[in-house]
Amino acid sequence: QVQLVESGGGLVQAGGSLRLSCAASGTIFSINFMAWYRQAPGKQREQVAGISSDGRTSSADSVKGRFTISRDNAKNTVYLQMNSLKPEDTGVYYCSSRELAGDYWGQGTQVTVSS
Repeated sequence: QVQLVESGGGLVQAGGSLRLSCAASGTIFSINFMAWYRQAPGKQREQVAGISSDGRTSSADSVKGRFTISRDNAKNTVYLQMNSLKPEDTGVYYCSSRELAGDYWGQGTQVTVSS
């Protein structure tokens, strides 16, 4: 059974940084496309960044130049380094793994950026 556990969220002032981690188990992590999503209050969930099995990355325009996604296949972990955080980055951040059977999700971690 695929399990994804996010950590690293918290409260930070605008301009600060956080690093989110997502530890995966029950999956062949190295071959999966991994992504970070976020959901702000009253808004739809949106993809923030993604990383393929061979390390190619993509990110939303709203976070380009500020957020970096990376993965460590030896640790079955994907990271999201978030710099220059803004209040509009506030939300619940979810890790997602794209499997043959479909997409799996973690429970989410709250990120709150104060102005």
